[in-house]
Amino acid sequence: MYKFPEDFYWGAATAAYQIEGAYREGGRKPSVWDTFSATRGKVLNGDTGAVACDHYHRYKADVQLMAELGIKHYRFSIAWTRIIPDGRGAVNEEGIDFYKRLVDCLHEYGITPHATLYHWDTPQALEDLYGTWQSRQIAHDYADYVTVVVKRLGDRITHWMTLNEIPCFTHLSYDVEEQPQHAPGKQLRSRKEVWQTSHHALLAHGTGCQAIRAASPVPCQVSLVDNIAVTVPINESPANIAAAKSAFHTNWVNGGIIFPALTGTYSPAMLQKLKQDAPDIQPGDLEIIHQPLDALGLNIYTGAYVRAASNEDGYEFLNLPKGYPQMHMPWLNILPESIYWGIRHISETVGRNDLPVYITESGCAAQDEVNSTGEIIDTDRIMYLRQHLKSAHRAISEGYGLKGYFVWSLMDNFEWAWGYSRRFGIVYVDYKTQKRIPKASFEWYAECIRQNRVV
Repeated sequence: MYKFPEDFYWGAATAAYQIEGAYREGGRKPSVWDTFSATRGKVLNGDTGAVACDHYHRYKADVQLMAELGIKHYRFSIAWTRIIPDGRGAVNEEGIDFYKRLVDCLHEYGITPHATLYHWDTPQALEDLYGTWQSRQIAHDYADYVTVVVKRLGDRITHWMTLNEIPCFTHLSYDVEEQPQHAPGKQLRSRKEVWQTSHHALLAHGTGCQAIRAASPVPCQVSLVDNIAVTVPINESPANIAAAKSAFHTNWVNGGIIFPALTGTYSPAMLQKLKQDAPDIQPGDLEIIHQPLDALGLNIYTGAYVRAASNEDGYEFLNLPKGYPQMHMPWLNILPESIYWGIRHISETVGRNDLPVYITESGCAAQDEVNSTGEIIDTDRIMYLRQHLKSAHRAISEGYGLKGYFVWSLMDNFEWAWGYSRRFGIVYVDYKTQKRIPKASFEWYAECIRQNRVV
């Protein structure tokens, strides 16, 4: 039956720059993504987030859609440049008021707000001043911004997430050999400098946690959201499971991001691989980074197959065959088991079986088309979501601490360097008219929520 626990959180997720638009309204100033997307050749078709889904003006109708869907939990992000437009200094009350209106509207419909305090849109003013994530200073400015938000909205919001996907706004935003795909899109001189940016982000997470707890007027829940790179055993033999666990340490940047955040130390296996490229860690840094958390958010879309091998690592990553199924993104290979293994790795490989886990993003881009009757029959997305929810259910049935699932995304939106060419929503957005059309996957997800099971 794939039934979920009665207290399971069914939700949907979005991010400020991807949906809000109104980029020059309400006192907001540019973020690095405004600058990056306005730079010729950076974003497909020259798309920008200037209008996006115009959610800034249409949030009431969007919240009504959430109510129709039946979700009781909504994850969104707060734009730093709406709150403190210059990144530090004067607070923009108009920006605060927008989020007050949004959150009050959510409460009206019985929907719990889950606020991500940073989803990639760093103030351009700080980039100009000191290069944002290249400097330790960012951790202090971020903590000041967090204090402002939590003091003013903490009576309305009790679920806080510090940062979304550190690897994406550091390792995909800075590079050595080539031009990075994400804002601010800077080439640095060495791998060590790139790793230094993610270390500074970890510091910001730590100072952010401290700021939330100090500023919140009521008890609240604090979490980090990470897009771990999931290793999946090609089959579940003891040898291949052990290989997947070993490989998890060094897959992409896991050992240098999720490990220090959850254990207080960089993975020794990762440091061994990095050698002189490892970041400089000052005394006291790891204590700041390793803050107590109430939960962990995992964004999981895909994974990598691994098997045991007789090399010095004891494992090897397996290339996917040419015809392997994928969704409408070059990296979006369909590996539903990645949700189960992602959750299991946090519990067993990282050793944090005490930590409640939420899937804070899970979903796919599909080649959605409006048919002759004005509908979007996205059975491919339904197939993808159904298999991933079954994988989530397996984790719960085996006793792992999964507490909720937020589909990515509530609606089609600005997909970063892909602009408006990729659609992740369960609601279709006609960008010319801003008309919202719920897709077949919207109805399917609503039925899952209604029956509290995978249908």
